[in-house]
Amino acid sequence: MKISLISVGKIKEKYLKDAISEYTKRLSAYCSLVFIEVADEKAPETLSNKEAIQIKEKEGEKILSKIKEGQYVFALDLSGKQRTSEAFAKELDQLQIYGNSDLVFVIGGSLGLSQEVINRSNTQISFSKMTFPHQLMKVILLEQIYRGYKIIRNEPYHK
Repeated sequence: MKISLISVGKIKEKYLKDAISEYTKRLSAYCSLVFIEVADEKAPETLSNKEAIQIKEKEGEKILSKIKEGQYVFALDLSGKQRTSEAFAKELDQLQIYGNSDLVFVIGGSLGLSQEVINRSNTQISFSKMTFPHQLMKVILLEQIYRGYKIIRNEPYHK
C-alpha cells in the first residue's frame, strides 16, 4: 500500500521531526510512505472571514495539485467522523481489500482546509473535537496508521 501525507507548512521542531522519523521507520514494514509539504500562506494576526477563506483556497489549490486521479483521500477536518483505532484499522484493511491501495491523508494549515479539498476527499476524519497544531497532527496521524497496521495483523502494540 502507498500512503501519501500532504500537509501545509514545514516541520521545524526537532522533537517532531524525530517522532516522524521514528514512525516512518516503523511503517516501512507495512507500506510505502510519501511526504508532500506545500507552503503555507502568510496571514496577518487578525483576519476577516473573507481573508481566511481566501488563504484556505490558495493553500487548497496547492494541495489539490498534489492529488492524483484515483487516489483515495482522507481529509483531516474537525467536522469529520471520529473513529476508534479499531474502526480505522478495519477501514484501512477494507480499502486495501477492495483495491484502494493509494491513499492520501491531507492535513491543512492553521486555518484548516478549503471547501474544495473537503469536496475532493472521499472521507473526512477527525481525531478529536479539540484543535491540535497541524505539525503535531502529522505525528498523531502516523501513530494511528502504525497502530492500525498492528491491529490488522494482530501484532502486539495496541492496548
